[in-house]
Amino acid sequence: MDSSELVKNHRPLRRLRCSVQHYDWGRTGRDSLVGKVCALNSGSEIQLNKPYAEFWMGIHASGPSFVVGSTGIENGNGNGNGAAVDSHSHSHSGAALSLKDWIVQNPSVLGDKVLDKWGSDLPFLFKILSVAKALSIQAHPDKELAKKLHKLHPNIYKDDSHKPEMALAVTEFEALCGFVSFGELKDVIRYIPEVVELIDSNDTSQLLHINDQVEGEKVKSILRSIFTQLMSASKEMTTEAVSKLKIRLQMQSQVRRLTDKENLVLKLEKEYPNDIGVISAFFLNHIKLNPGEALYLGANEPHAYISGECIEVMATSDNVVRAGLTPKHRDVQTLCSMLTYKQGFPEILKGFPLTPYITRYLPPFDEFEMDRCFLPKGASTVFPAVEGPSIFVVIGGEGAMQAGSSSSRDVVMEGDVIFAPAGTQINVKTVSELHMYRAGVNSRFLQTL
Repeated sequence: MDSSELVKNHRPLRRLRCSVQHYDWGRTGRDSLVGKVCALNSGSEIQLNKPYAEFWMGIHASGPSFVVGSTGIENGNGNGNGAAVDSHSHSHSGAALSLKDWIVQNPSVLGDKVLDKWGSDLPFLFKILSVAKALSIQAHPDKELAKKLHKLHPNIYKDDSHKPEMALAVTEFEALCGFVSFGELKDVIRYIPEVVELIDSNDTSQLLHINDQVEGEKVKSILRSIFTQLMSASKEMTTEAVSKLKIRLQMQSQVRRLTDKENLVLKLEKEYPNDIGVISAFFLNHIKLNPGEALYLGANEPHAYISGECIEVMATSDNVVRAGLTPKHRDVQTLCSMLTYKQGFPEILKGFPLTPYITRYLPPFDEFEMDRCFLPKGASTVFPAVEGPSIFVVIGGEGAMQAGSSSSRDVVMEGDVIFAPAGTQINVKTVSELHMYRAGVNSRFLQTL
């Protein structure tokens, strides 16, 4: 089907079969939202003892999606459409076309503004995450650094794109994100002796005597020095410091209530014994998102997801620079040199109502936005047509979707992933309460060009 045929087609929606990642930090079996959605999307059985960490919806080569069927979306779930797409093998059944190849054949589905800026590429990657234990302390490179890292180490940094991202909590969701305020940083130096043992005494002395109101750049410089020393500590020094910290906190817990950060540090120590990431957590903000709250992350900002389930959207990249809380490759010097060392609590997005049932989340990045839709039984709502593509995922309930002026409605239910071309108004009506999310190109970008 060429682009002109697609425009004439009154049923332009496409069902996608998507990829799953089995990282060891994922929730296992039926305890994982990723596992449930993956099984329903593909018609496969959940493996009860296997971690289901991430469900990828998009065109990235490390976890591609495939277009199911050649016309319209098909009634019902993806059951019977073949085995789950395992991101490691990229196996898929039948002659399903990858979403990337389908877009190349039908570039008009992206809309002119997206084509002008990104060519025939979907600029965002949509995910579900089910987090059982902490992910690595990490940051994502900006565009310039991403190109350098990909050229130098293509086996580690698998693309040359930057990776701003946003996580929207489905359950209570915990994360570490960004450096603590100057006052909190001083308290870390004053009251956490295990930190002081790993860094230069001149730096700690300077930090305690700085006036951050007039010496902001100096604070940033010393923070960079302290954090780099900490993350670069030898394995022997780290093991000793973490052991001392654990013993001290366990003893103090007998006589006082530990702080949230101290309890978090003990939790991290159980998950990653003798890891420098346990101690570095004191330098980062501890974020607790309620369902419906979102956290966005720009390039070169340190973070680590800790627990919970979220819907995530990002630029189409898988570039991660890691330095702690991980068995994977660590690149401490790159991480410490790339960070902005900006301090203070990050902005939490609560979204704004697009309709009575749809909440929109707009981060300051061109590549993406996200909508959250809760539709009660028997209700209906409309996702307005936009000048860019959209991907929808249903994580609960059942309903019907109608594209534009089409006279037919197509059943959607938990596990369904649907691609909608640019310029398509989507009407949704429920059979039972429907819980779904949409990712698309940022509306501000589409409206300002």
